[in-house]
Amino acid sequence: MNKSEQSKTLITKKKKTFKDLLKSFRVQKELWIICLIALVWVVVFCYIPMLGNWIAFFSYTPGKTMADSTFVGLKYFKRFFSLPDVWRILRNTLAISTLNLTIGFAVPIAFALLLNELRNGFFKRFIQTISYMPHFVSWVVVASLMFTLLGSDGIINEGLIKIGLLKEAVPFLNKAGLFWGILTSANIWKGMGWSAIIYISAIAGVDGELYDAGSVDGLGRFGKVWHITLPGIANTIILLFILGIGNILSAGFEQQLLLGNTMTQETYEVIDTYVYRYGVQMGNYSFATAVGLMKSVFGFGLVLLANKLSKKFTDMQLF
Repeated sequence: MNKSEQSKTLITKKKKTFKDLLKSFRVQKELWIICLIALVWVVVFCYIPMLGNWIAFFSYTPGKTMADSTFVGLKYFKRFFSLPDVWRILRNTLAISTLNLTIGFAVPIAFALLLNELRNGFFKRFIQTISYMPHFVSWVVVASLMFTLLGSDGIINEGLIKIGLLKEAVPFLNKAGLFWGILTSANIWKGMGWSAIIYISAIAGVDGELYDAGSVDGLGRFGKVWHITLPGIANTIILLFILGIGNILSAGFEQQLLLGNTMTQETYEVIDTYVYRYGVQMGNYSFATAVGLMKSVFGFGLVLLANKLSKKFTDMQLF
């Protein structure tokens, strides 16, 4: 096939695709209108603000336009890596993100599997409802609860002292070595039930006849979970894991600022909190934007890499 024939074939395919799209719009007008509203929202609140990333390459002063600002290229990107605390900040960010991406990712899956094994419908719905309620609680409230529980005069310290396990109160929230574990536990408690919803929905889509066949083959409850349920939701797990990898440089913000203090700053300071202090509070908006843009580009690259590896080793991919 010569180039002319290839070009004609390509044009024909494009026309066919366009006709199929118009046909789909005529048949499913209501669905397209609903999707259009969502797309408009995404464009207005997600894509249009991205135009402001130009200030990462300029010495920007609020109130000035691009024409009034001096082009500095990669100056602010280089500045970030030249900061004295950068490696400590990267260590904290990657450590907290890794804990969230491993333990914090696995717990909702395990919770969804356990919840699916409950046979009492009322009790199952009750547990599911109260499990995702913490998702709607602000981090300000969560931080207050953590101080009430783990503070020097908190409930846990008082209880341990009364039963004789401690002689004096332990300031859990002031110990840098405990901060990662406390923060990960808080993240899991707050997000476990909400994250499990999508896995519960995926489990509901597994063909019930497979469980019947498993019973005939002698599979117990654990065997059904391992050989039927988990493979049935594998696509969902991999999809969410790939998307989660893209946020590996986003280890949180509010929880660190609310739960952290000067005694735990060595382990709680992450990229977002550091940029907030160094960039926003000090008025260096170009620097803050540069670091945010760097995080987004790095995260997008990780998503592409994870998607490629997933396709190679599991034959499953996001796109």
